[in-house]
Amino acid sequence: MKVLFVTGKLADRALRETLEAMRPDFEYDVATLRISVAALITTPFILRVLKPDACDLIMIPGLCPAEPDVLNEALGIHVEKGPRDLRDIPYHFGVERKREGYGQYTIQILAEINDAPLLSYDEILHKAKYYQTCGADIIDIGCTPGRTADNVEEIVSRLKTEGFTVSIDTFNEKEIHQADKAGVDFLLSLNGQNIHLAPELNCTPVVIPDFGAGLESLEQNIATLERMGVTRYLVDPILDPINFGFSRFLHRLYEVRERYPNAEMMIGVGNLTELIDADSTGINALMVGVMTELDIRYVLTTEVAHWARGSVRELDRARRLMHYARTQGVLPKDIDDSLLTIKDRKVDWRTEEEIRDLHGRITDPNFRIMIDGKHIYCFNRDRFIKDTDIQRIFHQITDQLGPHPASHAFYLGRELAKADIALRLGKKYIQEENLDWGYLDHGLPGD
Repeated sequence: MKVLFVTGKLADRALRETLEAMRPDFEYDVATLRISVAALITTPFILRVLKPDACDLIMIPGLCPAEPDVLNEALGIHVEKGPRDLRDIPYHFGVERKREGYGQYTIQILAEINDAPLLSYDEILHKAKYYQTCGADIIDIGCTPGRTADNVEEIVSRLKTEGFTVSIDTFNEKEIHQADKAGVDFLLSLNGQNIHLAPELNCTPVVIPDFGAGLESLEQNIATLERMGVTRYLVDPILDPINFGFSRFLHRLYEVRERYPNAEMMIGVGNLTELIDADSTGINALMVGVMTELDIRYVLTTEVAHWARGSVRELDRARRLMHYARTQGVLPKDIDDSLLTIKDRKVDWRTEEEIRDLHGRITDPNFRIMIDGKHIYCFNRDRFIKDTDIQRIFHQITDQLGPHPASHAFYLGRELAKADIALRLGKKYIQEENLDWGYLDHGLPGD
């Protein structure tokens, strides 16, 4: 395979150095167009000036507005955009090879609609569709303890009519009978308190230990189901929160799998993600990794706590990652970036020397912004600003540009960028206040 990399004059050196260090297992060439900034390369410009030799792929800059489909049709050569940072090109090609066949999974996700009987059906349906879009396989109707609902049968029936697989989370016998009559697929849960209902049920029950009891209780309840002739069930050892038995839970989980190697099992990870002041992403990934090792194929989650929002999507991505890693016999690393939501996989910052070298070659008044991991650099042909505080950078630039209207545009751009970040990450945004980044707000050690 031969690849033609298209770039502008300012990025020519960096691209060639990246490709040389990469030592790819394919032939390549670089086409440096008569334009300084690669991000400004358009479709008409490429068609006007590019005369490609024989090649199999043309890679255009990731930030440019050129349209690969149009170029592909006009040039008769496959065209695609590269990564937004050209230094990610080696990783771009490596990932494409490693991800062949990626995306399969065995774990089924149950997503709970908390206090569902207290909601209108439209609200329930909206949440169910949201969870399904996020990757949920089963919609769990979470009932309210101590309050018997009369609309459970209707909720289950209507969701089933919409094509959903449905479970119900309740110990209330009336609600259990209503749901089972309406065709619910799973019941959460049975223990010594209500296990007598098992022979009457058409749905698949989840068996758990008695309240406050341990592994012996769980074994007794499993044995009771078997004596009743109930052979289709899930086993849930019940995840206890950190400081309230989480370590014992991990031991219990392993013991259950050892004693019941063929049993279908479930874990409710909400008891962990919802009850800790930490982002849910890594926690969900870790728990799915544990489940994959132990062949546990059902996971229950909620998205009640704001910091646990997105847990269904996180579990969906984690089950694909862990399944691929296990079937390929590799670590769940360098495969998929989806769960690296706050920190990037790799940050290859430019050095101050490289940034100053680039500054010396710029001939236009447009400002560039770069970072080296410790400082922010803002520069054009006339100015070179190095600082760590965007407010000071803002004032230095606006002092040069004048108070109107450039300063206002700079201000709006800064605030809009902050608002966009807050929206994507679910963070609080208050105009003219910094976003809250937890421990990262305290800077680097030694600064």
